[in-house]
Amino acid sequence: MSYLDYPILKEKISLLPTSPGSYQMKDENGTIIYVGKAKNLVKRVKQYFTRPQVGKVARMVSEIRDFDIITTSSEKEALLLEISLIHKYYPKYNILLMDDKQYPLIALKKEKDPILKIARNSNEKGYSYFGPFPNSSQAYKMIDLLNRIYPLRKCMHIPNKPCLYYHLNQCLGPCINKIDPFEYESIVSDITKFLNGDTSKTITSLKQKMKEASDNLNFEKAGEIKKTIDMINNITSSQNIVFNDHVDRDVIAFSTRDNYICVFFLLYRKGVLLGKKSFVVEQLDDTISLIEEIVVQFYSHHTKPKELIVPKELENSLLSSTLDIKIIAPIKGSKKELVVLGIKNAKQVLDEHFLTARLDDDVLELLNELKEKLDLKKAPLDIELYDNSHTAGYECISAMVKYINGVKVPKMYRKYNIRQENKQDDLASMEEVLTRRFTRLIKENQKMPDLIILDGGMNQCNVGLKVKKKLNVDIPLAGLEKNDKHETDSLINADTGEIIPLDRKSPLFFLLMRMQDEVHRYAISFHREKRSKALFKNIYDEISGLGIKRKEKLLELYPTIDSLVNVSEYELSQIVSIDIAKEILNKRDKYYQQLDKINKENEISK
Repeated sequence: MSYLDYPILKEKISLLPTSPGSYQMKDENGTIIYVGKAKNLVKRVKQYFTRPQVGKVARMVSEIRDFDIITTSSEKEALLLEISLIHKYYPKYNILLMDDKQYPLIALKKEKDPILKIARNSNEKGYSYFGPFPNSSQAYKMIDLLNRIYPLRKCMHIPNKPCLYYHLNQCLGPCINKIDPFEYESIVSDITKFLNGDTSKTITSLKQKMKEASDNLNFEKAGEIKKTIDMINNITSSQNIVFNDHVDRDVIAFSTRDNYICVFFLLYRKGVLLGKKSFVVEQLDDTISLIEEIVVQFYSHHTKPKELIVPKELENSLLSSTLDIKIIAPIKGSKKELVVLGIKNAKQVLDEHFLTARLDDDVLELLNELKEKLDLKKAPLDIELYDNSHTAGYECISAMVKYINGVKVPKMYRKYNIRQENKQDDLASMEEVLTRRFTRLIKENQKMPDLIILDGGMNQCNVGLKVKKKLNVDIPLAGLEKNDKHETDSLINADTGEIIPLDRKSPLFFLLMRMQDEVHRYAISFHREKRSKALFKNIYDEISGLGIKRKEKLLELYPTIDSLVNVSEYELSQIVSIDIAKEILNKRDKYYQQLDKINKENEISK
């Protein structure tokens, strides 16, 4: 059918202005399915309906029954509005960059007894920030190294008595000493130089101390210093300096193939390659507009560099003015070589995608298939899945994961501690959680999901139906049912009671399994975290002869169960008696034995 068959489309197209702005395509239910931006609205919107389309664009156009526009004063303003509307409505045909994880930073408090810590953003005042680092492991290794070299305080809250670090000469002891501000200034200055890549002063100082220890025949101490120097060299040697000016800059490249595009990022911080990111998507817009949308979305979740190095096609794009970043399109030299490297990587990622991905397994088509199987009014673009977890009725929790347009959205996940008394009752726990979730959505006038999936068969579905009736909410409800081998093989339409067999080799089955595995993983990880905290608290709370002050000291030095992994009796005996040290480590070992047992049970159940 042509747009001419829909009078409202024909009329609105005839009234389109030539100004820049954003357009929002809608389906028969009034749901926004695509948001775009244009320099000339009439020219851009009209071509969707007057030009022959293929692939996903053709499917999208076939669903359009209406559209709205918002005019803007510039194309830059239109791009920013487009990104804002995408984040608000999650249109199913737009690219959604759901990964909002930030690279870790090292934060150095500059005043009042400086301290080092890991940060995920640079918003807190009073700190200097260094990084970002490729992963948390590398950032923690760097902090451990700096804490070994420089005697900054280690306790987040300063205690009344000196801790083990003070006795190891790894802390100046602000708990008992008044520290000269100039001494702290010198340490902060040295750490700042170290984190900015200048380790020469630190290594020179350590070599001098190693020589002094050796001259005094203190070979054990000299050996420890030698290990520290080796650690510095190992960490810094892994940082391949590409830009000696230490400017933060990223390289953006792209490649296209068969109506697909790969946008590839090389991320450099302080001249060092931080990491790589790539996004492969089907094209619904012209190449440059699509790249602009992906890049602006990416930097809405990640720290912006000072410069972007791009191919010549992006030199006059909206990226510079929209992001307020300097754009460089080099024609020769090392920066041009990096652009070429980025293009090669983008092409390789795209080729691998075609070799390994099931391109015919279009997620939106699978959601339409799910709609048909469950006889829903519309495709379930917003799906919530729920699962419970507990150990013999203790530390009971429930978890919800959300998928939008078939893609998981971790920032919308939710954790629930079970409040009702009979915590061993899975059905009662599910009733509590669904009641709390729907009540909150109703109270805050939030949009209800398009589909709820429960991982517990017909019994869980009956609980969901009970909650729906009690709260008078109209949300389609489904369940996943397992066979006698504990393998998921059927879909339940809870609203009709129909059991729908699933082809275990079908793309829809694998999509549902990915969703089921994710909610199970999230519930188990939350349960393990809660159980760990509870058991860890008991380690210190139930030891005869362990007083409040000693307990506080232990919590300062060993705040988590994992921090006790490599601790010896001798180390603990410097804080508590040898008998108490033995009891703590005995409880630690029992904890990990119990954890191993539970993990094995979880593997068997999966």
